[in-house]
Amino acid sequence: MPAQRIDGGKAGLDLLPNGILHLEWDRDCTITAADAEAAMLAVNTLAGAEGHPMLVDMETTRTVTREARAVFAIPCAASRIALLGSSPVDRMIANFFLGVNSPPCPTRFFTSRHLAVAWLQATSGAQERPESA
Repeated sequence: MPAQRIDGGKAGLDLLPNGILHLEWDRDCTITAADAEAAMLAVNTLAGAEGHPMLVDMETTRTVTREARAVFAIPCAASRIALLGSSPVDRMIANFFLGVNSPPCPTRFFTSRHLAVAWLQATSGAQERPESA
């Protein structure tokens, strides 16, 4: 089943067979508060009452507004969040979010999809501190 489009048309969301929510933002988009709210509503609707780990593919995102970053700090159905990027700009956006906002669950930045998925699938009873990897 293809990923469902998020209201506003800037991202797609899918629940993968491995139980990971995959949120993929479109190339060169600016994520606003309205986009973030639509994405979080879609995540909560798709996941239902179950918490799922979530891979957020932001490799080609242009920017995330301050208001959108505040929305992303609100708890949702994601139990862990791996932010996937590839450029220094992606790392800067992620580090700024992690440093200024308090993520609602363990959150890390990755440049490797394989390492991001492995971290999402790892089970740990220990309380984790959000950080960049």
